[in-house]
Amino acid sequence: MGRITVRIFMSGRHLFRTSIALSLLALCTSCAEMENAQKAAADALKTAAAAPHPADAYWNDAGITGPPKIVVSLKDQRAYFFVGKKIIGESNISTGKKDYETPPGKYRVIQKDEHHVSSVYGDFVGEDGEVVKANVSSRKDTPPAGTTFAGAKMPYFLRFTRGYGMHAGFVPRYRASHGCIRMPAQMAKHFFDAAELDTPVIVKE
Repeated sequence: MGRITVRIFMSGRHLFRTSIALSLLALCTSCAEMENAQKAAADALKTAAAAPHPADAYWNDAGITGPPKIVVSLKDQRAYFFVGKKIIGESNISTGKKDYETPPGKYRVIQKDEHHVSSVYGDFVGEDGEVVKANVSSRKDTPPAGTTFAGAKMPYFLRFTRGYGMHAGFVPRYRASHGCIRMPAQMAKHFFDAAELDTPVIVKE
């Protein structure tokens, strides 16, 4: 495959919106205007905080051979795919949030499942398929009457130890998962396709 480059930068519009909202807040005089300006400022800051990672993601495996290896940096929230000593892919990630931290260590890929579905995290849905209660744990939460558990989809799943793996998912600019390593869908597919069972996975601080 040829070189694929994904350039993702925090939009200047986020900062512009934030600046405008804060200016409005300072100029408003009435209670109604103050409340509206506060909401606008909060919305703008929330949008900026959730903006994509500014660093590039890329994949270029053309003509490169050697043993595969995956390295994950929790500090940088980045994942690297090596072939031999050459980095052929790099991506932003989102790892485990507080109390669900992704454990550092040396592992190996023990399962590949392109259409993996979580058995623990997901939603309670009604008979019509509508979500009744979202973001639940099948181990901790009690399903409302008439609902069933629907596990969260985790495409391109690479399990590297019991309970933990890498997969496509929502990737904000902070640690947000229940311990797994989330990646943008395109990069998750690259990692999935290139990894083999027993590929080393090194998770480091």
